Amino acid sequence: MQFKIRTFGNAPDLRAIERVVGDVDPSAVIDIDAAGEVLRISTLIGDVELVSLINQAGYRMSLDNLERVPSECCGGCGG
Repeated sequence: MQFKIRTFGNAPDLRAIERVVGDVDPSAVIDIDAAGEVLRISTLIGDVELVSLINQAGYRMSLDNLERVPSECCGGCGG
């Protein structure tokens, strides 16, 4: 699943989020857009657990802040 989280100018600590999310899903991909406005996460973790993990990493948010986006995966790599 892919998710977007609008930061509203309050950039998260990516390393902290990568650490807690990576402990549950080592294949997760986490980044922030160039403007620092949108945190992007691709993971197998569900939305409720993801919000909980992000909060554990010190970035306070609720389920309302999480936007699920359609997958862009074409399946061509076999993943």
